[in-house]
Amino acid sequence: MNAPARFDTLPRYATAAKAIESLKPSEPLYLVRPKKFAAAAKLFLDGFPGDVLYAVKANPHPIVIDQLWKAGIRHFDTASLGEIEIIKAIAPSAICHFMAPVRLAGQAKAAFEQHGVTDFVVDSQSELDKLLAETGNPKKLRVFVRLVAQLGGALLEMSSKYGCLPEEAAKLLKRVKTAGAQPCLTFHVGSQCLSPFSYAQAIEIAQRTINLSGVQIAALDIGGGFPAAYAGEEPPPSHWYFDMIKEALSNLGTPNLNIMCEPGRALVAHGISLVTQVVMRRGDRLYLNDGIYGSFDEQRFAGFDENYPASAITLDGKGNAKLLSGEKRPFRAFGPTCDSADVLPRPQMLPDTIAKNDFVLFDAMGAYTVSSRSPFNGYYPDSWAIIDD
Repeated sequence: MNAPARFDTLPRYATAAKAIESLKPSEPLYLVRPKKFAAAAKLFLDGFPGDVLYAVKANPHPIVIDQLWKAGIRHFDTASLGEIEIIKAIAPSAICHFMAPVRLAGQAKAAFEQHGVTDFVVDSQSELDKLLAETGNPKKLRVFVRLVAQLGGALLEMSSKYGCLPEEAAKLLKRVKTAGAQPCLTFHVGSQCLSPFSYAQAIEIAQRTINLSGVQIAALDIGGGFPAAYAGEEPPPSHWYFDMIKEALSNLGTPNLNIMCEPGRALVAHGISLVTQVVMRRGDRLYLNDGIYGSFDEQRFAGFDENYPASAITLDGKGNAKLLSGEKRPFRAFGPTCDSADVLPRPQMLPDTIAKNDFVLFDAMGAYTVSSRSPFNGYYPDSWAIIDD
């Protein structure tokens, strides 16, 4: 079944086991967990001292956007005109922020004129020139200058492609102010950041930039990077991040400053689970109906150590779903395509009794899974259901 555009038309079950019993899915099945989405949104809306922008790139599916909107998220970090159009089609009153430092020609103009977007990011003189020319009304703009924040502590750094050093950023802030727009700052400490102190360090860099520029900024966007918990990896609790950020902001000395953040992974990772089926077992090899070119694309990145919690489920002779028991052993898990690279990089610890037609349930599959899947070899996971557990 293809995923409908809206959440309320999906089949609904009490548990993952009940969904498997009813659907007996031969294709990968995404299970949406509304309570997980609501809890993650509440955590940020209650704990972060400012506006919470969902980073749409983590998962732009309409079902996910619908869940976050119902959970109270009203601001969205969009990186393209396409993402803005996705958000506006689902939630016309949503506030979109175009937070990509480099945009295709004409996209800033369309975002500004057609969708009322007034927040943009730059990290170079040329992109600032292009932005001012395309929008033509700087007094309506907030322009965020992006800083380099290559501080360590994150599994995937986000400063080698975008960002500028404080000296260059200070010059850009002055130009933004001279042009008549509101000068602002932003940074990104990296994806799956396991060190709350990285945010305090980046805020110090922002402070140094403000001092160099002599410009009072109107807003500070501290970016994303907030982590999600995966198997074998328990990040620090969220309040450690929020407390560290609040303390660092108290030393900034800038009153009435609009503070923003851009969580992606932390808002959606635990909101979706994935049911896969064993197509074949050959010794210590499992051949699944989903793999690297589908929902597991992020596992391609070297050094990215998220390990989705996995459990095995079988249907007994009466068609009832139950967890497989028995001693666990490592299995190599291959995807369905003909490419030899379609194999998960780490062994999956599953019961030795697992067999053809059994199911493997992966949890914490909401971030950078749906957004990165491809139709390579004719496989494209896109079946959905809701579970209430």
